[in-house]
Formats: sequence, C-alpha cells, structure tokens
Amino acid sequence: MHPSLPTRATLLAVLFTVASAVQAAPEVPDPQAWAQLTPQQQNERRQALQRELATATPAERRVFQAQMRERLVELSPAERKALVGQTRQRWQSLSPEEKQQLTQQRRERILAMTPQERRQLLEQRRQMLSKLSPEERAALREKLPDR
Repeated sequence: MHPSLPTRATLLAVLFTVASAVQAAPEVPDPQAWAQLTPQQQNERRQALQRELATATPAERRVFQAQMRERLVELSPAERKALVGQTRQRWQSLSPEEKQQLTQQRRERILAMTPQERRQLLEQRRQMLSKLSPEERAALREKLPDR
C-alpha cells in the first residue's frame, strides 16, 4: 500500500466520526408542531436546544443548522404563510412585558454569538429570503422599520 493513501481503519474512523456527529446533533423541531406550542413552551424548548447546541461540536451544530434550513425551505409558500399567521397571532396575544422579555432574550442570543456565527446567520437569512416569492419579500420589506 502507498504510504500517502489512507488505511481502511482510517477511513472507517472518519466515517464513524461523521456518522456520530450526524446522530448526536439535536433533533430539529417540526415547524408546524413548533407553531402549536405556547410561547412559554417554545421558550423552554428553545433553551433546551441551545443547551444541547452549546455542548455540541461545531460539526454537530452545522448539521443541525443545515437540517433546520432544509425543513424551512421544504415548506410551501402557503404553509409558510399559515405559520407566519399563527406566529403573528400568538405574538399579538402576548402582554407587553412578555414581548419585551422575548425581544431581550433574542438580543442576548445575537450578542452572545461570535462574529462568524453572526455572518452565518446573516447568510442563512439571505438564502431563505432568496427562496421567497416576490410578494412574500415585498410583505416583509413593508414591515421593516425605516432607516
């Protein structure tokens, strides 16, 4: 065997590492099931996922993020619209204190990210926006605050 070629054991070790990363990544929640949770349940589940991701390897986090993107991209425009409507109704039913608390938690999560994680989040959002219909993008644009 040529010295620069990997051995069968090395290849198996690499495959095992990749497979274990895939298996150990936290389970991606179903968007429609997630929308049925109360804001408090969503917050509890989100915190549990964050704890799992905090102890996960970078490869496991990438797997989780890729699976999350796939789940969201697989939704049809009608399904996305229904989920947005449900989320909006739940948000509007929250008290001002609850809204402020959730907003602050989101701000803290963003600030706790590394610059690389923020760039990845921005890229993910851009990719998701590119898959929206022109009408969906226009509706989102209307909701943005003036700069």
